[in-house]
Amino acid sequence: MEQAWELLNNFKDQQTICYKYDLDVKAGIIKIQRPKHLNALNKYVISDLEFILEKMEKDSRVRSIIITGEGEKAFVAGADIKEFQNFDYNEAYALSKEGKEKVFNKIEQLNKPVIAAINGYALGGGLELALSCHIRVASEKAQLGLPECTLGVLPGYGGTQRLPKIVGQGRAMEMILTGKMIDSLEAHRIGLINYSVPLEKLLIKCLEIAKSFIKTSPDSLLLAINSINNSFFDKGDKIESQNFAKLFKTQNFKEGVAAFLEKRKANYEPISISSQIREKNK
Repeated sequence: MEQAWELLNNFKDQQTICYKYDLDVKAGIIKIQRPKHLNALNKYVISDLEFILEKMEKDSRVRSIIITGEGEKAFVAGADIKEFQNFDYNEAYALSKEGKEKVFNKIEQLNKPVIAAINGYALGGGLELALSCHIRVASEKAQLGLPECTLGVLPGYGGTQRLPKIVGQGRAMEMILTGKMIDSLEAHRIGLINYSVPLEKLLIKCLEIAKSFIKTSPDSLLLAINSINNSFFDKGDKIESQNFAKLFKTQNFKEGVAAFLEKRKANYEPISISSQIREKNK
């Protein structure tokens, strides 16, 4: 059952997020809505995203999360430059560090899969937001890029770290150093996105993916995400083995194996492993 959109009212006159649930596929859907500003990120969007992500992370009804933008023009067309154009070093460092802690790293390390539904321009911080998500689906009309170097800065929300891991160092170097935009088809060709679909089928495809998570163990997804996130570090192989073994202690593992052997659908419980596992593995 798909519910109606609800508006987040954390800030007076700054309503930047609406959200709803599709409980048929156990998905929470978050929409950034600043269409007059092409859904650009500012301190209110970051704060609202942090709030709604924490809310959905704790909600046992939600098995996955979809993030998209309002309208047909933009997913998120970067950050609000006017907000930080006069920042000094300390202010700029805090902007980058706190943004990562509140949203970008939080998404990457979330205890359930997050899908970016890229409905239009995904530029700068918008592409970095999509890069933080575990799966990316884009409209055929979407344009993606990291133009920060053309503005005298560089990607500060994890773009220099995540893009090379996803598309390779060479392509990441070219995209970041030239600031060029690429279309959805090229993004799919180089592995930046998982799917390129017509705009009218964007949310349908994301919900289809969300539905596929229902048959999996929430504990397995949490620790698989954790293992994959650590796969680029020397300790990644060890963490993978540790997480693999930890799953054997869970009731969901016992249920999954029993269901397979009994040729029935598994009935998984909410996550039983502490979300603090991400910190313990560091």
